[in-house]
Amino acid sequence: MSPLALGTMMFGPWGNDDRDASIRIIHRALDAGINFMDTADVYSGGVSEEIVGQALQGRRDDVVLATKFFSPMSDDPNHQGSSRRWIMREVENSLRRLGTDYIDLYQVHRPNPHVDIEETLGAMTDLVRQGKVRYIGSSSFAASEIVEAQWASRERNLERFVTEQPPYSLLVRGIELDILPTIQKYGMGSLSYSPLGGGWLSGSWSKDSAPTSPTRKRLAARFDMALPANKRKLEIVDGLAQVAEDAGLTMIELAIGFVINHPGITSAIIGPRTIEQLESQLPAAQVRLSDEVLDRIDSLIAPGTTVNPADDSYGDNTLTPAARRR
Repeated sequence: MSPLALGTMMFGPWGNDDRDASIRIIHRALDAGINFMDTADVYSGGVSEEIVGQALQGRRDDVVLATKFFSPMSDDPNHQGSSRRWIMREVENSLRRLGTDYIDLYQVHRPNPHVDIEETLGAMTDLVRQGKVRYIGSSSFAASEIVEAQWASRERNLERFVTEQPPYSLLVRGIELDILPTIQKYGMGSLSYSPLGGGWLSGSWSKDSAPTSPTRKRLAARFDMALPANKRKLEIVDGLAQVAEDAGLTMIELAIGFVINHPGITSAIIGPRTIEQLESQLPAAQVRLSDEVLDRIDSLIAPGTTVNPADDSYGDNTLTPAARRR
């Protein structure tokens, strides 16, 4: 797989609603050597998958195509989750939107404490045996959940997750503590997302910035500049900018290069909204960081540390008030 993967969350109403422009971005990425594409059913309510399918006409066999399921696709409570009922139905919807008869990597978007992992693995195993899916993976699974899934696959003779998709960036290093070592122990691929930290590492945010999009307003804990954790992120970004300048790199190149330089990372998922953003990110595939640069980074943010815990995507379904004892 290429060191950079193309994430497509920004294709459609959530980001770039110009389909032709999104298709041009996809074609440029393919021409630049990116051979892995990651989408999800929920991205723009399925529009992202449709755009990807249209862009890959005539080029489908050149791409490792991944998509995900789990998030609500309507107000119907049965149109979401990781139950056998929903998986067997939603895979058909994704195949139709993508315009293909098979998915290379089918991933559960989030862990689900309400459905036994064996049920999820069992349904996904059937899809592999039917030829509709080649491999299966997980996303934002904690280390203990990765281990449980691997154990269930072995004990029940089910297909196993061959990849995990964790958040990882210069500001979100928590997975170095246990998730990356667990992924490596089981020989899994790691497809990390948000290498630019939601724009924090691309120069998009300053002390005067304020969330404007509906998504970022909803994620105020990650983008509200009045919060101490976010002020701390700005301070660290200033220090990282100096590291990048001294190394002769752009901040974007340093950020993405840091991610793909980790031996436990298979590919970093980039999510450009415009062709200009893509062009600024492509050179990072060739970046190799020296020990001196890595030491300077570690002095600004210690290994295994996430500056703002709200950025790490874990605990969404286990730490809600309804799930806690108190």
